Amino acid sequence: MSEITNWGILATGKIAHTFAKAVNSVSDARLYACASRSGEKAAEFGSLYGAERFYGSYEELAADPNVDIIYVASPMSCHYENVKLCFEHGKNVLCEKSITLNSAQLEELISNAREKKLFFMEAMWMKCQPAFLTAKKWASEGRIGEIRAIRADFSNPVDFDPTDRLFRPELGGGSLLDLGVYPISFVTAFLGFEPCEINSSAYVGGLGVDMDEAVIMKYPNAFASITSGFDMENENRAVIVGTEGRIAFDPWFFCTDTVRLFDKNGKLLEESVTPHLCNGYEYEIKEAQSCLSEGLPESRLNPLSDTVGVMKIMDALRKQWNFSYNGE
Repeated sequence: MSEITNWGILATGKIAHTFAKAVNSVSDARLYACASRSGEKAAEFGSLYGAERFYGSYEELAADPNVDIIYVASPMSCHYENVKLCFEHGKNVLCEKSITLNSAQLEELISNAREKKLFFMEAMWMKCQPAFLTAKKWASEGRIGEIRAIRADFSNPVDFDPTDRLFRPELGGGSLLDLGVYPISFVTAFLGFEPCEINSSAYVGGLGVDMDEAVIMKYPNAFASITSGFDMENENRAVIVGTEGRIAFDPWFFCTDTVRLFDKNGKLLEESVTPHLCNGYEYEIKEAQSCLSEGLPESRLNPLSDTVGVMKIMDALRKQWNFSYNGE
């Protein structure tokens, strides 16, 4: 691979615009190609961000020999088939979260990636953020003692729109895969993927998707409290409480540039502020490119085992709610 990584973007919805801006902010990255369901949409998107190639089908993008890695930005219900297509054409993949609808789909894709020796990563950008990595460092150094509790919330009011993928079960809609995946990923990064017990409740509404959920995850010596949803506004903060202090994230914990360390008496000990170079997506781009340059099959910051662990927890939650997606 050359010193410049040629990125392809599969699907050109809202999240793809954010990602394209980040690609263009990374010096050794290039938005080489993009694909949409029509050539016209692909050309419009590609022209906006300086892409060299525009494709009116995903297969044409996957078949382009000059594409080094593809960012899959399609609706969640399409991730499984879209990633499989990329792998069939020998392409490395960074796939938007949630990476699949369930753990069975994910494990099959991982098997495919390993068989073909391709890089595969979920775009959980939170886990590549400087603030998150600082918190991990503080926790691993014992700065807050033994972790006893974590609270993480992500609720973002969204006006009901029957055409929006968020409210359509056939597109993998609902709060869990879109919002809840963040606090679950946050909790498991500090407490692990095997809670002793999970208690949860969800409100299923709209066109038949989970609109809100509350989750308690119990561990041998700790617990975590999570809420997420489309129906309410929350502070969207996260706090990790230990025997010797706590680590607190400002609002929008999964993308904030600020994290603070307090002692057990509430005294501020340290504050880390790392302004984003672009919009925060640049960190996962750099992580993926670093892994490619080193020939690594998966991310060090967000390994596939982590992604599987989170997906299995979400499978368990949906089982509690008797909630499934089309085709499961």
